[in-house]
Amino acid sequence: MSDAPLLEVRRLGTCDYAEAHRVQQEVLEARIAGEAPDTLLLCQHPAVITIGRGTPPEDRPSAGVPVVEVERGGEATYHGPGQAVAYPILALPEGRRDLHRYLRDLEEVVIRVLSEFEVEGSRREGLTGVWIGDRKVASIGVAVRRWVTWHGLALNVHTDLAAFGGFSPCGLDPAVMTRLADHAEMPPGTTLVEVLLVKHLCEVFGFELPPPPPLASPEPSPFPDLPIFPGH
Repeated sequence: MSDAPLLEVRRLGTCDYAEAHRVQQEVLEARIAGEAPDTLLLCQHPAVITIGRGTPPEDRPSAGVPVVEVERGGEATYHGPGQAVAYPILALPEGRRDLHRYLRDLEEVVIRVLSEFEVEGSRREGLTGVWIGDRKVASIGVAVRRWVTWHGLALNVHTDLAAFGGFSPCGLDPAVMTRLADHAEMPPGTTLVEVLLVKHLCEVFGFELPPPPPLASPEPSPFPDLPIFPGH
């Protein structure tokens, strides 16, 4: 029996940002109180721009897509259909209580996901996120309360990149953004990418998934003593 901690994974599907934020807060408080396990929330959002604590006034969008101010670090970014969003709510153990290391670990998760599609991801000195060549494919912004993490990462899979226009995503030129589908042949949707995010987050952070629930026993036949004859 392994001593690795267990990670609960919850897929929220396409989820309004306000609802996902509420679920994050609920799980966060439960994790701080020791009433919930380490949890990974996976979802997509309808179009929204979130404003992190590091967003200067000149980079704030003025109109169009809904805008929400949030507690995470980093600057403004876009969430929308075709983007895989992951919110790890993890109690960092003593040896991992370093936010710079945590950000690098999340980047490593994304880099490993990209490698599954034979795409090379990289980091940029002084910046947070993951790049393919000179284009940014994943944005990361986190918050921590009592050494329990929340918020997380957004990986552009089939995202409409035009949605990044009109503001400075993470303080950058919108033209710098890219998506995985422009670099590899991708199936529709984000399910495969979500599965790979779970796989590599478990590897990087040393988690295991809980065993699957036992299969339900088949219902007993109401006629157990009747002979069975082949059909005609």
